[in-house]
Amino acid sequence: MWAHMSEAEQIGPMGRAEERRARQRGGRRAAPRRRSSGAAGKGGIRRLFSWKKILGTFFGLCLLGMGAFIALYMMIDIPAAGNVDAERQSNIYKYSDGTIMARDGKVNREVVDLSRVPKEVRNTFVAAENKTFYKDAGVDLKGTARGVLNTLSGRGAQGGSTITQQYVKNYYLTQEQTVSRKLKELVISLKLDREKSKDYILAGYINTSYYGRNAYGIQAAAQAYYREDAEDLDVAQGAYLAALLQAPSQYDWAVASENGKKLVKARWNYVLDNMVEEKWLSRSERAGMRFPVPEEPKPAPGMEGQKGYLVNAANATLEKRLVAEGVASSRKEADAMVNAGGWTITLNIDKKKQAALEKSVQRQLTSKLDPDKREVDADVQAGAASVNPKTGAVVAMYGGEDYFKHYTNNATRTDYQPASTFKPVILAAALEEQAKTQDGDPITADTVYDGTSKRQVMENGSKVGFAPENEDDRNYGPISVQTAMNKSVNSVFAQMGVDVGMSNVVDVAGKLGMDTENMEAVPAQTLGSMGASPLEMAGVYATLDNHGKKVTPALVKSAEHLNRSVKMPDPIGEQVISREAADTVTSVLTGVVDDGTAQTSVRNNPRRDGQQVAGKTGTSDNNKSAWFTGYTPKLVTSVGLFGEDNKPPYKQVPMYKAGGEARVDGGGFPALIWAAYTFGVMGDVTRFDLDTQQGAAVPPTRTPTPTQEPTREPTQEPTTEAPSSSPPPTTEEPSSSPPATPTTTPPTSTPPATPTTTPPDDGDPFDPVRPGDEE
Repeated sequence: MWAHMSEAEQIGPMGRAEERRARQRGGRRAAPRRRSSGAAGKGGIRRLFSWKKILGTFFGLCLLGMGAFIALYMMIDIPAAGNVDAERQSNIYKYSDGTIMARDGKVNREVVDLSRVPKEVRNTFVAAENKTFYKDAGVDLKGTARGVLNTLSGRGAQGGSTITQQYVKNYYLTQEQTVSRKLKELVISLKLDREKSKDYILAGYINTSYYGRNAYGIQAAAQAYYREDAEDLDVAQGAYLAALLQAPSQYDWAVASENGKKLVKARWNYVLDNMVEEKWLSRSERAGMRFPVPEEPKPAPGMEGQKGYLVNAANATLEKRLVAEGVASSRKEADAMVNAGGWTITLNIDKKKQAALEKSVQRQLTSKLDPDKREVDADVQAGAASVNPKTGAVVAMYGGEDYFKHYTNNATRTDYQPASTFKPVILAAALEEQAKTQDGDPITADTVYDGTSKRQVMENGSKVGFAPENEDDRNYGPISVQTAMNKSVNSVFAQMGVDVGMSNVVDVAGKLGMDTENMEAVPAQTLGSMGASPLEMAGVYATLDNHGKKVTPALVKSAEHLNRSVKMPDPIGEQVISREAADTVTSVLTGVVDDGTAQTSVRNNPRRDGQQVAGKTGTSDNNKSAWFTGYTPKLVTSVGLFGEDNKPPYKQVPMYKAGGEARVDGGGFPALIWAAYTFGVMGDVTRFDLDTQQGAAVPPTRTPTPTQEPTREPTQEPTTEAPSSSPPPTTEEPSSSPPATPTTTPPTSTPPATPTTTPPDDGDPFDPVRPGDEE
């Protein structure tokens, strides 16, 4: 109670009387205690940061900002002409030695009056980019403020601009991401919206935007994608061109990945749905529309042969770096920056190796295809990528027959199965994870599995519902991992994948360099049923060749534009799997060359000259793709052949009987191309420097009993030292020179000791007898 009484009430009448007497005596009553210093401090803070002062400061800053903006508005005028980049310059592309490979820079632009573009088509662009275009003041203040803040904080640029702002940036300003450029864009957009009509701005926007395929403006785009004039476009076609502007290189139907095609279709639907929402298109018309697949592109002059593939791949690499460094906010902006020209791009492509790879494909494949004699020969596509495993440099690339004839780059396409070239990844995962069989035995190069075709894969005593067939439904019975790799036995690696754990297999695949974003961890993946490109597989094998240290293939060496230099990432990364695991896989893969599916095409090649080689063949389901990915200590090259119908819609087709062969196998044309190229450019003979306790596996000392469960590893001494009573090893020891004849019991069909044909006069590798039973 006392705590709630005033001081006077607490003193009371008696207290007041005493106080009077004390004053009369000249005394003083004790002064009341002061408030605590904490209370005083809080009062000081309140006086310092009172709501009036905060509000005053806020309004002061607002007035200051308004004043600054008014000053900017008065100082900045609409430029009298477009910027320098509005007239595109040339890009220069160079080989690794600095010699010029190509120039790309002729402007493909034709300005058309807006009245020549159907109104419905015009509306597709508004629906795609800026639905409030006809109502707004030309700017998106929230988006611009966000962009300025992101630039100031170093978080890169961000989109969200209006059509007016995009036109101002494209035509009057530049693509650079700076605060001053964003403020100029804002002011000029406001003034332009006040001084010019919406039709004027829209016409400028669709006539200056970049649509991909070297097409600037809607007229050039209409011709590039539909072989029509802008005035003849329909709404569906217009919606596709409008959708393209978000990411021209990614959304070009001719080269888009499966994901890219899904994205552009979704964007196309978004545009049309917005038009219905704005009542620019009726629901019945919308319901009847079908996606308008564009025509195949016509490559620009000077891009013939392999140059077009190399230039496009280099551009794609540069665009990704511009986005990664925050120089561009999106692939759309990066696309515009690269195609504006003025770049000098040096590739890692070695001029001599590039020529050698092209020559090898022509002599070992193209010259043997005769579409007039066999229709299937017209459906065979080749792709290849060659990488230096020590530096990560892509030293050669083969994209296809000719950029003018086949626009898709076969070296970078990811829509075909790598098939058995994936098996080394499974073995690498087993070694890295120190996995065991279902019987609890460590998985090594000499572990014995049941190689019976269509054998049910088991896990913890139960069937997993997967029983893959071996090539030609061949049964191998008890077979070592080494021999299973040599013969590419599906049933063995399907069981091994489950023993390792498919999630672990996918994890190791990603570490080695494969794109695992959409790779399901299911047993069927052990057959290499995912999609992959020759460039991707070259990177995986380069990481194995580099003793488990990550190699990311690098096509571009440097890129410079005026005073700007784009930094390229280091292709050599960290240790992603142990050296012993990587080196053991390499050791095992030497057996594929010397005693397995690649022996006829590679082992006996007269230009091999003792060169040690590791590699793996692959032939996909229904013979739609065939591969050979192989390496020496200095060079990794992946070659793929793909069956593709040469008429739209370019579906995957089998290659049976192509080139006069019953089946196109990885040990056939792909291995021949690989050998002719590699042995022609390899230089000095080299040996693998392997750090492995396993070495090349040896056959078991006993004959395991076949069971439905995986058989146990044979009880024998380490595989690097074969017991005296055992048969000779299935492959050579890494330290020894390749023998003139196989070290194993001769195969059923023994390769001839000498070529069956006379080598060409120019020294190209001979064409050996085709093997009768490749994987």
